[in-house]
Amino acid sequence: MKNYTPYLLTVLATITFTVFLIDSENEIIKLNQDIKIQRDSLNHRIDSLTLEIDTLHWENQIWDHNISHNETHLLSAIIHVESSNNDSAYHKEEDAVGCLQIRQCMVDDVNRILGRQESDKRYTYDDRWIRYKSIEIFEVYCKHYGLTTAEEIARCWNGGPRGMNKDLTAGYWKKVEVIMASN
Repeated sequence: MKNYTPYLLTVLATITFTVFLIDSENEIIKLNQDIKIQRDSLNHRIDSLTLEIDTLHWENQIWDHNISHNETHLLSAIIHVESSNNDSAYHKEEDAVGCLQIRQCMVDDVNRILGRQESDKRYTYDDRWIRYKSIEIFEVYCKHYGLTTAEEIARCWNGGPRGMNKDLTAGYWKKVEVIMASN
């Protein structure tokens, strides 16, 4: 009778090695997933910090408009009123998008303004979802229409270039004013 012990040991060793390889591959896959999650988390944090810097940059530029120190958080307050600081906010009925709830007609108006200024820069409707681009759209709009006070900026952002003349924008301004006072 033949001795099958060496063959059985070889088969057992092969099975053990295969199981070890499968476990190792599963562990590698899990580690790669963990790295991806951490990388995504870090990228999100970097994006968040970049957005905060963009917002602060604009708030610092408010001084150029001679707006008082108490009103330096105007943009943050408008973003809070518009979207509760949510870059993914969407108002279906108005197709208002992003942190500043920008509608397509605003993008069209800003692109018209940029064209008159002979700028090559243009915005797409998808840019409304990106905070720093929304802030740029906001800047172009405010500068073009010569909006200088916090109330004027807020009411005209809400009601268009003649927003100061619209009674409906007074309530919007009160909301923004309350947020600014709480900061």
